[in-house]
Amino acid sequence: MKLAVLTAGGVGSRTKQEIPKQFIHVDDKPLIIYALEAFQKHPEIDVIGIACLEGWQDVLAAYARQYNITKLKHIVPAGKNGQESIYNVLKEFEKNYSPSDMVLIHDGVRPMVSQEMISDCIVTAEKYGNAIASVPTVEAVMYSKDGLESEEYYDRTKLQRTQTPHAWLMEDILDMHRTALSKGINDTVASCTMAVDLGKKVYFSLGSEKNLKVTSLEDFEIFKALLHVGRK
Repeated sequence: MKLAVLTAGGVGSRTKQEIPKQFIHVDDKPLIIYALEAFQKHPEIDVIGIACLEGWQDVLAAYARQYNITKLKHIVPAGKNGQESIYNVLKEFEKNYSPSDMVLIHDGVRPMVSQEMISDCIVTAEKYGNAIASVPTVEAVMYSKDGLESEEYYDRTKLQRTQTPHAWLMEDILDMHRTALSKGINDTVASCTMAVDLGKKVYFSLGSEKNLKVTSLEDFEIFKALLHVGRK
């Protein structure tokens, strides 16, 4: 089976809105629903689980019914950060599914994940054991200790910007989480950085510049523009 984990635990502090960003409507649809619809539509995804901000679980469930997200079978409380939120869903999956099932992990505020990206993530993980959606870095990247000045840069031709989805076998990603916690790693940025911290190799799958993570009001405007262009 192919299981999808989505995170929807953010409070939206950077948008400065009363409603968490994942529930803000864009063209009369909550942001989180766009990502859920992508996994609902994909023929290889069997089950979706989501870590939801405390107090919003019933709202999410109602939206899932409204938009016919029938693959959403598990809504669990979000943790204090992304690592804990993902682990909460994984523990729920462990109770219900096989250790050999594949898990795809996705940011609930990346609404433009495509069917091609999901498919390539699955194919890459089946071939190599894991997959991390990514895109090449085209900008000059400077290193700065204080955010004010720099005398050092990185070779952009050797840099990849990671996105989601990420894919792992359930037994592997659960083992990573438990090992990380035993080593005091409890607030990692993403599954790929956790893997590297644990001495593991990761493999890149298809990403896209359109696969933006909506975290600010400016990002909402970019998403709206991309959405409208795609409908023309």
